[in-house]
Amino acid sequence: MKELTKAEEQLMQILWGLEKAYLKDIVEKYPEPAPAYTTISTVVNVLVKKGFIGFNTHGKSREYYPMLSKDKYTRQSVNGLMTSFFDNSAKKFASFFASQEELSVEELQEIRKLIDEQIKQRKS
Repeated sequence: MKELTKAEEQLMQILWGLEKAYLKDIVEKYPEPAPAYTTISTVVNVLVKKGFIGFNTHGKSREYYPMLSKDKYTRQSVNGLMTSFFDNSAKKFASFFASQEELSVEELQEIRKLIDEQIKQRKS
């Protein structure tokens, strides 16, 4: 999978939220200060060429839609992160994540609950 630049990822986040949209709809969703209309148009065209976005033509307008789900992109990105920084080890990744001081006790307990639920499901 090709990686997205920050600008491309920002646009994809908007399009995933909209599901289908015309360029004007995408432009309207950008937070201020928004890039120029032409800049956003260029990013859309790059994403079409990369195969991340498809479109349907309605007259002279194009309705864009994501060709890759947010979930699949997230999974591939996390797998790439684990490979690059954690020797492809989920254990090392989880250990690093759990040791971060920014996580509260409540957040760690919620994570443990999610893990415990997954363990129960997989044992069944």
